[in-house]
Amino acid sequence: MAGDNNKIDLLSVLDLGENIEKIIELAITLKAQGNKNDYKNILTNKSMAMIFEKSSTRTRVSFEVAMTQLGGHGLFLSPKDLQLGRGETVADTARVLSRYVDIIMYRAFDHNTMKELAAHASVPVINALDDLEHPCQIVADLMTVKEHKGALKGVKFSYIGDGNNVCNSLLLGSALVSMDISIGCPENYMPNQDILVKAQQIAEKNGSSIIITTDPKAAVKGSDVVYTDVWVSMGDETEHVEREKVFRPYQLNLKLLSEAKDNCIVMHCLPAHRGLEITDEVIDSEKSVVFDQAENRLHSQKAIILYLLGLVN
Repeated sequence: MAGDNNKIDLLSVLDLGENIEKIIELAITLKAQGNKNDYKNILTNKSMAMIFEKSSTRTRVSFEVAMTQLGGHGLFLSPKDLQLGRGETVADTARVLSRYVDIIMYRAFDHNTMKELAAHASVPVINALDDLEHPCQIVADLMTVKEHKGALKGVKFSYIGDGNNVCNSLLLGSALVSMDISIGCPENYMPNQDILVKAQQIAEKNGSSIIITTDPKAAVKGSDVVYTDVWVSMGDETEHVEREKVFRPYQLNLKLLSEAKDNCIVMHCLPAHRGLEITDEVIDSEKSVVFDQAENRLHSQKAIILYLLGLVN
């Protein structure tokens, strides 16, 4: 089942380029069509290897169900299920899996390992999260904004909290779709500088704006969408005491949310640590669309798979 040299990988949101809005529209269509969608059995006899170095609820279930609903099969592989855990190289693992499956999904600790796997795989590789980016999450996020706000261009989007992989990908995704974004992070927890520069270049070309501030109120002011994420990501557990202290002013509570527009929506990629980065009153409010956002991982990942396999125009 080895692929060809013209394969497309999704390692960064930038890999979707100008096709990102078409993929979002396809995801919205697939959601509307449900199990009667036009691509119901298009992946018959096709398989996806799903490698998980980090555990997940939404990523595993959404990808596995996506493959099933499109007629294919997803194989869950943890490090203990692979010879990777016993010393086989990433390159050899990529070469072997490419002989068996049609596409590989990898949830990794390190972006460099992600790139190495993709470099040696002859089938498309999907970044399902690493320490630098989380592109699949951002496609679902933008899909959710489009559903609830009717557009992406001109929407003011605010992200509050840690400048992590989600924040990095949100910067790139917002720039690609001409959405204005403001980021509110503590000084020592800003997004990746190289990604910020790339996002600023794209935003300038597309006529959108990027604001980076340490003031959470300034970041949220007048926003259509307010987004937050956990303060302590996987791998940062030893820093949890310090992080909870530093991020406390960035908690998404009713007081901070009052700085946004009255008709704003609230987003969180989950899992949420209620009472830390977000309060119950906010995540359970009528403004919250976090469970629509979680559902949209399924539909957006179907669209991503179809795009990477060359099954849609």
